[in-house]
Amino acid sequence: MKLQILGCYAATPRTITNPTSQVLEMKNHLFLIDCGEGTQVQLRKHKIKFSRINHIFISHLHGDHFYGLIGLISTFMLLNRENDLHVYGPKGIKEIILLQLRASGSFTGYNLYFHELESTASEVIFEDETVIVKTIPLNHRVYTNGFLFQEKVGKRHLNIEAVAKYKIEKCYFDKIKSGGSVTLDSGEVIDNELLSLPPDATMSYAFCSDTLYDESIVPIIKDVDVLYHEATFLDSEAHYTEKTKHTTAKGAAQIAKLANVKHLILGHYSTRYGSIDPFKTEAKTIFENVLLADDGKEFVF
Repeated sequence: MKLQILGCYAATPRTITNPTSQVLEMKNHLFLIDCGEGTQVQLRKHKIKFSRINHIFISHLHGDHFYGLIGLISTFMLLNRENDLHVYGPKGIKEIILLQLRASGSFTGYNLYFHELESTASEVIFEDETVIVKTIPLNHRVYTNGFLFQEKVGKRHLNIEAVAKYKIEKCYFDKIKSGGSVTLDSGEVIDNELLSLPPDATMSYAFCSDTLYDESIVPIIKDVDVLYHEATFLDSEAHYTEKTKHTTAKGAAQIAKLANVKHLILGHYSTRYGSIDPFKTEAKTIFENVLLADDGKEFVF
């Protein structure tokens, strides 16, 4: 599982920072999560193939999380994209994008599907044979969702020595990988545990931005491998959290601790701060495994 941070700062873009956008690579999927201004420039800068992005997840309709979407959709058109594109986001996103396309006399030339979200409860919004994606309802000033990406358990691995020992024919290999036992010509049943090894460990990633500190998300993200949680403010500005519906670094760390996650990545920093290092310092007083997102940073798990 690989996470590429394209932008992770709050509010307005600057020459040295970008608003929220990131790319998650999981089971051969390339998921784009949020699409602030400058996203397509960052995609080019980090040599991420546009054609591999087929699913875009928008957390909410504040500009620093989706103002780059229409530009990216238009660029896909100019690049003669043929693949279907799926956009998941709050109700209203379809109207916004189609209005811009109509007003500019543009068209996509590829199938553009909108999956508009309204539920205030967690729901499955994408699923195939390898990955499942659920919403994480967040507490922000407008309707907002985080997203939980989970790998499905894959097939078991052949135990090559055991297969050779019992002289198992190749026609049974798929059955073994799927968990089945094999009956020999003699009638002896060879249990799957003897013929196979456990499947690869699965990975999970939870994206939570933007939100007020809210423990109701803990059961949804329990035990995830990686949690990205907004940390807009340091403790010295905690008085701003209720009005803005954002979280402090310590608040994000407390959520990570309660959810028993393996790694916490902080992001969505207010640009009022000269350095992001204090965010890690404050968070580590509560939760040990803290990482700092930054524009262009790549995490591999």
